[in-house]
Amino acid sequence: VQLVESGGGLVQPGGSLRLSCAAAGFTFNNYAMNWYRQGPGKERESVATISRTGTYTYYSNSVKGRFAISRDNAKNTLYLQMNSLKPDDTAVYYCNARRGNDDYWGQGTQVTVSS
Repeated sequence: VQLVESGGGLVQPGGSLRLSCAAAGFTFNNYAMNWYRQGPGKERESVATISRTGTYTYYSNSVKGRFAISRDNAKNTLYLQMNSLKPDDTAVYYCNARRGNDDYWGQGTQVTVSS
């Protein structure tokens, strides 16, 4: 199983980034998918969740209205569009696939929001 995040980087406040997570080694469209993040000195927190078909999405209050989670099951890829970024969004962002006892994680991608 592999989950490989990409798209992180340094962005100014108010800017945008799009994260991607390429999945392999499992049946992608059988899993709900999640984005988590862990900021400096903070615990890992849930950011967004998307159902297997993409019909349902969930966002934490801290990102609601600014971030959008999506998936392309034909490409086995998960996305996170991040707009109106704030310094508090600085964190390592992780892709997660969870189903029953299966719990897969990527290595993370760093997002830094700073002027």
